[in-house]
Amino acid sequence: MNIKRSLLAIISVSCIFAHMAAAENAADGTQKADVSIRFYDRTMYYPGDAEKNPVYVYITVANNSSETLRFKVADDKMFSVDFIAFNVKKTQLPPTQGLIKKRTTNQTVYFREISLEPGEEYSFRENIKDYLEISDPSIYYVELRFYPELYRNKSEFIPSNRLSLEIRPSPSAASSAVIPVEPKTAVMLQPEDISPDKVVEQTIIARQKSLWDQFFLYMDLEEMLKRDPARSRKYDSVSADERADMLRAFRANLMLQRIDYDIVAVPVRFSIERTSYSQTEGTVEVIEWFKNDTFLERKKYTYYVRQRDGIWQIFSYTVDNLGTE
Repeated sequence: MNIKRSLLAIISVSCIFAHMAAAENAADGTQKADVSIRFYDRTMYYPGDAEKNPVYVYITVANNSSETLRFKVADDKMFSVDFIAFNVKKTQLPPTQGLIKKRTTNQTVYFREISLEPGEEYSFRENIKDYLEISDPSIYYVELRFYPELYRNKSEFIPSNRLSLEIRPSPSAASSAVIPVEPKTAVMLQPEDISPDKVVEQTIIARQKSLWDQFFLYMDLEEMLKRDPARSRKYDSVSADERADMLRAFRANLMLQRIDYDIVAVPVRFSIERTSYSQTEGTVEVIEWFKNDTFLERKKYTYYVRQRDGIWQIFSYTVDNLGTE
């Protein structure tokens, strides 16, 4: 009986200490933090190029408890957070070489002590592409790990909510199944850093001469396809491979003049009337004349252009009839 009583006493004491430890952990500041992430200024995302096509995420650490919350934040946020991302096949994205080098190099990590009172928040912005190598189009599921005692204590982290990140095929890669070449010289065509009016001028001249590769060279086929709401809904609902097939079919149908006839119509002459643009977007207004039996139709085309990776691309257009001559 004495042995049984001793065992019961030991078990009781162990339970008491376990509850005390749990209470201490709950009282610890890191257990009171609520970490959340959301896209910052969400746009269309493509593989690679962290500087020109970043994936910015807004990170918020909130104190939703009734006590003061304390944690450390490094000046270089790579020592305070991690991004973890998987595709639909549950394959994890690898870290960037820059992140690996930074964390494996001996250096002093400067940080600040942050104190949040109940109801207060601390937020900052980071680029996922600085942390993860995103080289392929796919759907990725992204979470963040926040290290309240910095990365050196990476076993202690607070997970965030999950975001669904769609990486689309690069417009330049998806616009054609075959790399365009000059017909006589076999030199690969490459878009050049030219002004929006020159982009439109070269596109119209290419159509007049039936040079299809040159015609599509400065065109964002993905956005042109999505001008039609029905096509856009279907495009957004299918896989990356099916989207590539849709783009190829769209290109072929344009060449056969089965759809979107206005953009592939051949003018007998044209005049660029007005060009206006900012650093990233612009419009080019053009008067175009089309031969129709015994008269000429005159139309005003407004081409909408956008800069991607230093290259201006046509992504939409409108047409106004101006009568006949």
